[in-house]
Amino acid sequence: MKYKYDPQTDILLIHLSSEKPDFGDQKENIITHYSRKGKPVEIEILDARKTMAKMVETVFKGKKKLLPVTS
Repeated sequence: MKYKYDPQTDILLIHLSSEKPDFGDQKENIITHYSRKGKPVEIEILDARKTMAKMVETVFKGKKKLLPVTS
């Protein structure tokens, strides 16, 4: 996994795979890019500072339960 942050556009791009994205699905400020086979290959976080702060605040306040990470 690799990531890249652009402070000028405030976009965080997380590469989950070396595969090329074929299409994306946007929910609020998060765009998930998928391969042709439907595998998530990138996550793009728009307005990253605000979005990530909101996510961290939610986790630490315990407002939502997180699902366990599986490999």
